[in-house]
Amino acid sequence: MRYSAFALLKNGLAGNRGWTPAWRKAEPKPGYDAIIVGGGHGLATAYYLAKEHGITDVAVLEKSYLGSGNIGRNTTIIRSNYLLPGNTAFYERSMKLWEGLSQELNFNTMVSQRGILNVFHSDPQRNAYARRGNAMRLAGVDAELLNRDQVRDYLPFADFDNARFPIRGALMQPRGGTVRHDAVVWGYARAADERGVDIIENCEVTGFRIEGGRVKGVETTRGYIGAPKVGLAVAGSTSRVGALAGLRLPIEAHVIQAFVTEGIKPLIDHVVTFGAGHFYVSQSDKGGLVFGGDIDGYNSYAQRGNLPVVEDVTEGGLALFPNLARLRVLRSWAGLLDMSMDGSPIFDKTDVAGLYLNCGWCYGGFKATPASGEAFAHLIAKDEPSDLIRPYRLDRYRQGAVLDEKGMGAQTNLH
Repeated sequence: MRYSAFALLKNGLAGNRGWTPAWRKAEPKPGYDAIIVGGGHGLATAYYLAKEHGITDVAVLEKSYLGSGNIGRNTTIIRSNYLLPGNTAFYERSMKLWEGLSQELNFNTMVSQRGILNVFHSDPQRNAYARRGNAMRLAGVDAELLNRDQVRDYLPFADFDNARFPIRGALMQPRGGTVRHDAVVWGYARAADERGVDIIENCEVTGFRIEGGRVKGVETTRGYIGAPKVGLAVAGSTSRVGALAGLRLPIEAHVIQAFVTEGIKPLIDHVVTFGAGHFYVSQSDKGGLVFGGDIDGYNSYAQRGNLPVVEDVTEGGLALFPNLARLRVLRSWAGLLDMSMDGSPIFDKTDVAGLYLNCGWCYGGFKATPASGEAFAHLIAKDEPSDLIRPYRLDRYRQGAVLDEKGMGAQTNLH
């Protein structure tokens, strides 16, 4: 069923009894042309495999329910304000796909390009932000360097006069913003299903069948499923799932927490990040402030965090916006990040023929979803990376061609 104002009116007059399920609850078949493991970037990959390459005999395997992984455990921010050419081109492609995604999927993904302000607090930091803004503009990406008074116009309630870290200005990307994360899941699931993709929930991969150096299929909790091509897009579970196929990867699994407060009247119209600490915040359509900060620091596969990071994130928020002190936090959740050693993602074929890798997203996974799906679909369909993701190949570590966006290397606690 195509969603439209006419369909809404028609079904409303009929007691809303005519709506059909958004996607089928598919049962696994014995075999497919391709299997994508993971219901986040994997859904986008399956959609673009069907749409761009005509490969519709595809299964997406999700170990739990759709949206239970990182695609539904994030702070919904989208942006393309990167410094290095390899990252700038990729994330700008994702931003352009976000801008037309609701129309393409015929599903309201609630893209809100409210702008993102990266606040800075010192002259050296201003110079670094100016450099990044200039690189963005040279690449055709929107960027504005704001002075203190301009920031005050956007954030009049911030602490400008008595702050421990005085606000000196901000780098703004007007096209940045937020997207409703669960709407992205449902939109891609519905669009992929419409093109014939089987979405199989509660189907965990427990092993791989590999013969003669080539993948033949996957063992799952719902039985063996064959396929000559298998793509892994499982975020923080990549090292664990990859090990089932004999892969040893340059990534670590870390927990990152996110929080939401009680609903309040409109206060923060933009996405705002704190330059003197790791804190970022936006306001949801329900009025709650959604915010987050650093990873928890230790390796873990658990989707829960610890109190010291809660304290650290809260301190960062109050240093920027003291008026948030009286708000109550309603709930928190945690995502499982696949931290690469240079802070940039990995797309590549593996040493096992027919087995493809999409991982290492660190903090950037959600905002990359459309471009990631498009590029991973190209890699699987053509058996070679597109120009957009060549900088993200695994052999960059062997060659020393790392994409260390923040200059912090393998210090995952500083990414």
